[in-house]
Amino acid sequence: TDHVAVLRPDAMLMIGHCAGVRNHQEIGDFVLASGYMRADRILDKTLPLSVPVAPNFLLNKHLAPVLDERGQRYRIGTVYTTIDRNWELFLRESLADLRSSRSIAVDMESATVAANGFRYRVPNATLLCVSDKPLHGQPKLPSDAKRFYEESKNQHLAMAIDALENA
Repeated sequence: TDHVAVLRPDAMLMIGHCAGVRNHQEIGDFVLASGYMRADRILDKTLPLSVPVAPNFLLNKHLAPVLDERGQRYRIGTVYTTIDRNWELFLRESLADLRSSRSIAVDMESATVAANGFRYRVPNATLLCVSDKPLHGQPKLPSDAKRFYEESKNQHLAMAIDALENA
């Protein structure tokens, strides 16, 4: 019988962009997830929605000082992960969930990564950067998104690496 080696990471850190949904958030602010609203439907059969998924406290504990040291504005809160790329066009369905969960950001990946981390017992956390605010008249346009990503990715990666090196 052939044996397949499986690599298990020591940690997973989801970094990326998100929509900010709070009035006081600005484009360029960061979001440090404290929990997830799983509307991605990716792992519902494998991991029921009734199972709470939260980021690793120690990873968050290492991320926050890096943000503080670099003078970055950030909020800690729930990230709403949706499968619907056009969620802001159909708010009736998602607005109730956003309000009841008190989510501060919307993305399409974080809860999926966190749920897999939970399944495989790999510590994980999420650090997102607000790239648009569609509920406040600041949608992400393709040219703006590309420019924003190019300007912010190195800083974002450097902060994540600093946090992991100190963990």
